[in-house]
Amino acid sequence: MINPFKSKKGLGRGLSSLIGDSDVNTSNVKISISSIIPNKNQPRKIFEKESLEELTNSIKERGIIQPLIVRKSDDNNDKFELVAGERRWQAAQSAGLHEVPVVVIDADNLKSLEFAIIENVQRKDLNVIEEAESYKNLIENFGYDQEKVSQFIGKSRSHISNTLRLLNLPQKLIEMIRLEKISQGHAKILIGLENASLLAEKILKKKLSVRQTENLVRFLKKGSSKKIFKDPNVTATEQELTEKIGMKVSLINKKKNSGSLTFEFKNYDQLDRLISVIKKNY
Repeated sequence: MINPFKSKKGLGRGLSSLIGDSDVNTSNVKISISSIIPNKNQPRKIFEKESLEELTNSIKERGIIQPLIVRKSDDNNDKFELVAGERRWQAAQSAGLHEVPVVVIDADNLKSLEFAIIENVQRKDLNVIEEAESYKNLIENFGYDQEKVSQFIGKSRSHISNTLRLLNLPQKLIEMIRLEKISQGHAKILIGLENASLLAEKILKKKLSVRQTENLVRFLKKGSSKKIFKDPNVTATEQELTEKIGMKVSLINKKKNSGSLTFEFKNYDQLDRLISVIKKNY
């Protein structure tokens, strides 16, 4: 029997390797589609409607070529939990199928997650945020470290690290990446920037390329790194006033003897006291 889960080269442990680690029923089994429940560890959250419709039409014409991988449900003895093949399962439901071919395996939660990740990585179905969340799940809930994830997936340690770093971005920006409004290339440039969300909006509005975004960020960093040297007399006056009134004072001296004097108050009591002094003396 030809193994329909044969792994692709360069992808660490493929589906065939994982199946080899499990007690698998390899007979041609068909079960009721209604007896299958979703994988609670499914890393993929977004399924493209158009692609799903194409698969549905294909299944209507040819049936399901590659079996779904399932395991017995921990919560319901009459059910099977889907391990890999959620797109096929959804499309089969849309196609009106009552039974589907499956391979039943013995798998704990970790093994189930490994299957789901490998299948999606091999098919390149995960967007980069789903990929990052999968790696995070392995690390936080199943005792993996980045090196072990790297070996398991068959990708470099730097790839794993850079992918995980995307999850440090603001949530709004993470959703923009998840929905592919901005690319992974853009996102990597924005990591660690305080104004990342604002820059992301600018990328969308101006339709900036990755190279243009790099140049913009480089320009902004260069501008922010310029030090402003104040006149020592101005600095001394700021310090004296700050100590005198107990508020931070900022004095900006512009050309032609114009400028601004700013008082930073921490509560309304300080503000009231400042207003009272000004009214009393002016």
